Amino acid sequence: MGFRPGGCGFLCFVLLLSFHFYWVSAAVSKGSTLRPTDPNPFWESPNGTFALGFLPSAQSSSSYVFSVAYSTTPIWVPTETVVDRSATFHFADDGNLRLLNGSGFAVWESKTSNIGITTAVLDDSGNLALKNASSFTLWQSFDHPTDTILQSQNFTRSMVLRSRPYSFSLASSGNLTLTWNSRTLYWNRGLNSTIDSNRSLVSPSLTLQPVGLLYLYDSSLSSEVNLAYCSNYGEYGDFIRFLRLDSDGNLRAYSAERGDNSPAVQWSAVSDQCEVFGWCGNMGICTYNDSSPVCKCPSQNFEFTDPNDPRQGCKRKQEIDDCPGSSTMLALENTEFLTYPPDTTTQVYFAGSTACRSNCLIGPCIASTSLADGTGMCYLKISGFVSGYQSPSIPSTSFVKVCPPAISNNSPASGSQDKNKSSKLEAWLVALVVLATILSLVIIEFGLWWWFCRNNTKFGGLSAQYALLDGRRNFDISMETGGKKFSVWAYEEFDKGNMGSILDPRLADQEVDMDELGRAVQVSFWCIQEQPSQRPSMGKVVQMLEGIMLIEKPPAPKATESSIGSVSASASGSVGALSTFAASAPVPSSTSSAQVVGWSSHSGRNMDNSSSLRRTG
Repeated sequence: MGFRPGGCGFLCFVLLLSFHFYWVSAAVSKGSTLRPTDPNPFWESPNGTFALGFLPSAQSSSSYVFSVAYSTTPIWVPTETVVDRSATFHFADDGNLRLLNGSGFAVWESKTSNIGITTAVLDDSGNLALKNASSFTLWQSFDHPTDTILQSQNFTRSMVLRSRPYSFSLASSGNLTLTWNSRTLYWNRGLNSTIDSNRSLVSPSLTLQPVGLLYLYDSSLSSEVNLAYCSNYGEYGDFIRFLRLDSDGNLRAYSAERGDNSPAVQWSAVSDQCEVFGWCGNMGICTYNDSSPVCKCPSQNFEFTDPNDPRQGCKRKQEIDDCPGSSTMLALENTEFLTYPPDTTTQVYFAGSTACRSNCLIGPCIASTSLADGTGMCYLKISGFVSGYQSPSIPSTSFVKVCPPAISNNSPASGSQDKNKSSKLEAWLVALVVLATILSLVIIEFGLWWWFCRNNTKFGGLSAQYALLDGRRNFDISMETGGKKFSVWAYEEFDKGNMGSILDPRLADQEVDMDELGRAVQVSFWCIQEQPSQRPSMGKVVQMLEGIMLIEKPPAPKATESSIGSVSASASGSVGALSTFAASAPVPSSTSSAQVVGWSSHSGRNMDNSSSLRRTG
């Protein structure tokens, strides 16, 4: 943030008072104390970017959170316990840091008593360090991350980011994992398991570089492994970057130009928020409105546990044990109950839809999901936490056990709102069929042209933004494209932000929704990727075109591969590259010192029959 005494004037003074900020020295001697009511309630880093002190809590105006913060954004929070106005943060004479609540009880301490500490320093990287007389660091906050790691901060296998009930960790194999309640693994990114599932790296370390690159380093690898690229990767500017496990269970990379108090999301681990286990609580169903995920209950047999917070889940209006007669099963179309490891092995059965329903009805099962992907799998939820996802793109049918009568959300009692949802669903199903038909015709047309019409000079009639889907235009070279193939030229224009130049000149005088055009162009680039695993499914295409799903920046087309670094990094031993990692931004040129190794990204999907991940549907 960069507040500096004497350099702000009256306006900054007013801002400081409004946020209770007043900065003091970075180096602190023993015996120093901070209180929320002090005129100097913060210790500031030398350049003013970070500060250690009390921030007002979101829970109450009379409670505070103690943290290292960038502006008003907490970066390191040693304890989730909020304190009142009488709290104290004390740097004791014995070298121990202690946070006391109003009653004098220690809610957190560094446990560094009598080890020779003389000073405490908050440096410009955001690291709080305790040092001895020789300026050697004996304790630092970077070794004890909470829910955030800053740029250039090393994250090792012994560390865990937590945002209850979610956690993020780095395994000895180099895998990055997101789990719910330290049990349910709903996101995993790591070395291809077919290389050596039992292999362990020596000492893997994860780092977010200042340029916006998330990479893994280990001494057994010949170079760093690039895991993800921020959407503003490589852009010039004085950026503050950090990686945070948010309260919604998603891992995101943020950045802000120094002095900007509003960090923006530049990368997300889970592209579809509804795939985060438990996001809508127990028995909650995650779905989408026009632009964002929302939570609802499975049917009118349920109600929200907390009417003021749908994310807290749902509860039955009448428990199964209290049914006046026998229970019944309510069918939920286009719905799945998320099933991730370890439940993918303990809850799976092979049965058709009818058997999946009836077996759940007569047993202790409370809900089930019948897959419609040709596997014949049925997941039976015996007890515990049930997390649902409903979308027109999901082919699965799920069943939930209720006391009769089973009243669906689409019953007349739901009113005209459900009619609107039904009409919207039908419209998107029609759109999906039309889009699939168009793509099929384009493929057929390209095949016919390739064999019979290669001497024709022009097709005509196709606008430029749809030419990415046209086989001939993709390979065409003309003066309009500077002598380059259309896909190459179009991607270069897209990368420069020149969407208007890609647009068909015949549409120049007409009103065009540039946001829709941008989505269509990006989806087109994803659809023409050489690797089938990188191309989105039709369901994902619909969600991206509708604006429901975040569209990551597509890699350059195959024709520009010479500018893409796809060199595999090999490990000492037998680690090799067996899969292609789809970055969230273009991979740097092959002259980069960092290399891309064979990494595969799973968001709960099954990649083999035993140890890989699977999400139902």
